[in-house]
Amino acid sequence: MQPTAEPHNATLVEKTPLETYVPPAKPSLIGLSRTELADCLGEIGVAPAQRKMRVQQLWHWLYFRGARSFDDMTSISKGIRTDLAERFTVDRPEVVAEQISNDGTRKWLLRLPSGDNVERAHEVECVYIPETDRGTLCVSSQVGCTLNCSFCHTGTQRLVRNLTAGEIVGQVMVARDRLNDWADREDGTRRVTNIVMMGMGEPLYNFDAVRDALLIVGDNEGIGISRRRITLSTSGVVPNIVRAGEEIGVMLAISLHAVRDELRNELVPLNRKYPIAELLQACRDYPGASNARRITFEYVMLKGVNDSLDDAKLLVKMLKGVHAKINLIPFNPWPGTAYECSDWDQIEKFSEYIFNAGYSSPVRTPRGRDILAACGQLKSETEKLSARERQTLRAMAMTD
Repeated sequence: MQPTAEPHNATLVEKTPLETYVPPAKPSLIGLSRTELADCLGEIGVAPAQRKMRVQQLWHWLYFRGARSFDDMTSISKGIRTDLAERFTVDRPEVVAEQISNDGTRKWLLRLPSGDNVERAHEVECVYIPETDRGTLCVSSQVGCTLNCSFCHTGTQRLVRNLTAGEIVGQVMVARDRLNDWADREDGTRRVTNIVMMGMGEPLYNFDAVRDALLIVGDNEGIGISRRRITLSTSGVVPNIVRAGEEIGVMLAISLHAVRDELRNELVPLNRKYPIAELLQACRDYPGASNARRITFEYVMLKGVNDSLDDAKLLVKMLKGVHAKINLIPFNPWPGTAYECSDWDQIEKFSEYIFNAGYSSPVRTPRGRDILAACGQLKSETEKLSARERQTLRAMAMTD
């Protein structure tokens, strides 16, 4: 049955940011491109002829070795390090709290300083999911979310502001810091092997910052995560989908969840602006899509809402001509939701039909449910903790 409760702000398609980014007095170099780093070197008087070499040194220390202070950058002259430290930092977001799930999933609450006003500091969540063959980091793109998907806990938040490229890259760097995952790791392996832009926010409503951040994350002279191991998930911001393929070139995931416009209008209100037919055409036009680089269609399984075999049949029909795989997601409950997860046998029947039609249809194993770190659950729940509880969690995060 359809839920009887009215979804939160069901008629609202998009939210307006409440604030804009206020940079700190000493900006961080994290998130800057090579060109921007060269400009910073120019500000401290480095001669143009030296900047290319110095940029390469900075890039190596920042993004390959994960240096946390200019003093660590021993291949750069002490004078340049001193001048850089007077004007800039290499700060990342601050870990306020860390929660570890029974299944090993880690969720970090990260504080993003805004200017010199601590009271205006915002917070986002970032999740690390360890698996036998990979380690996936789920990264946020906004404080809150532009959209208002009725089944998503994050969608019940206000949209405070977009993150900067540095704040997005900074989440990856914090994860590597916490997991001891930089270039000097003894066994030479990496714990963070995959990135998914599936945290708080709609990435394609913060296009420029997300693009600039992912180009840094995918740079093979720095953090070096292959673009085929980076997935950007969107609820369907159609004008920016093809642009993402052209300017970023990562894997694409579509937060679909319904095969009829009437239902998707409720589950994903953005559908009123960009209906299913327009969304699918953008997917067909996505640069680089092929059998080897299929588009993932995410489909959360909601009991009695979108999980019938008729829905499965329509899903197969509508994806004809799209290089696609379907990722079925058991609904992850959150406080106050009106939805329920589909019964397991129904999920299996749905998956079997899609598989028999020739599409890969894995069922995503829920991870981190006990710490509200699973898909659709992120909402900075730690903001509700008392001052004493927050202080305790922060102390634990600092000493781990």
